[in-house]
Amino acid sequence: MILHLYIARRFLRALFIVVAVFVGILMPIDIAEHLGRVGPDNGLGAVFQLSLLNLPGALYAWLPLFVMIATLFLFLGLARTSELVVVRAAGRSALRSAASPVAVAFLLGVAALAVLNPIVAATTRQYDLSFARMRGLEERTLSVSDEGLWLRQGTPDSQTVIHADATNSDGTHLFGATFYGFDANGLLTQRITAREALLEDGAWDLTGVTLWPIAGAENPQAAAERFERLVLPSTLTAEQIRDSFGAPETVPIYELPGFISQLNAAGFAAVQHRIWLQMQLSNPLMLSAMVLIGAGFTMRHTRFGKTGIMVLGAVLLGFGVFFIRDFAEVLGETGQLPATLVAWAPPVAAILLAVGLLLHTEDG
Repeated sequence: MILHLYIARRFLRALFIVVAVFVGILMPIDIAEHLGRVGPDNGLGAVFQLSLLNLPGALYAWLPLFVMIATLFLFLGLARTSELVVVRAAGRSALRSAASPVAVAFLLGVAALAVLNPIVAATTRQYDLSFARMRGLEERTLSVSDEGLWLRQGTPDSQTVIHADATNSDGTHLFGATFYGFDANGLLTQRITAREALLEDGAWDLTGVTLWPIAGAENPQAAAERFERLVLPSTLTAEQIRDSFGAPETVPIYELPGFISQLNAAGFAAVQHRIWLQMQLSNPLMLSAMVLIGAGFTMRHTRFGKTGIMVLGAVLLGFGVFFIRDFAEVLGETGQLPATLVAWAPPVAAILLAVGLLLHTEDG
């Protein structure tokens, strides 16, 4: 147990150093990039705040690679001081020696999922709002709740809030739609209900329509008009509606299952969100796989030589697993692979490959 604690402490120290070096390199680059994107008119303080909001998301995304690099530092350091030789001479196998870093990495993944993920969701959401405000961009136009789907469209002279009970997969075909029209002063001017509303060619094509004129009407119910078909101009496009979805990383892991249920109830497939949920749940396993990959290439004495080649092999394999996981995520989002396979297959395959390499190190 003392030896396990010693190796775990060395691993945590190496991980802290790797993260600190990354932050020291990333922050100046990120500040310079944001200065170019939002301009110096917003002030250096605002740009620095943007970089700070962006930092947790970057750390969370690159955590598997940080863990692998920390593993390389750990076992190369133990080999350089001959501590690894002593551990192996005492009869401790490579797998047992790697057990404590693997356990620490797994627990770190669980802690990141439980604590860091909600922080990243909050900072990413605030980053998107702050960045849009500094760039003068329009805020998101879509919201999904238990009551259904809400959309917003408008011009400088008027705004329209749209509610629908259900929709198709991209939000362009609404069922049970209600359109609330407001003037430039925010006063309600009209209310329109439609059995269906289809967005095409810059306009909503409504069927089964009832229109209540609110502004200037003494009795809106008496002045209501009914149409079988009505066309309303729209500033929305299908791309804007898709882009207005809350990105999966902006939803805390605790709220994500409920959010997916709301999307499904509204008619959206929520494939991206389901894949993101599964990938977050598999992250502790991914961190353990990265530790085993690093250990498989570096748990050898430096007198055997080819240390640089072994480190390069570990880095390439780690990046390869990282790339395959991202590639599988893209295939999953297009519906070509199930979410469970996308999230869990890469870390499981990486663990089996690394364990096989470690067993080979143990002379078969």
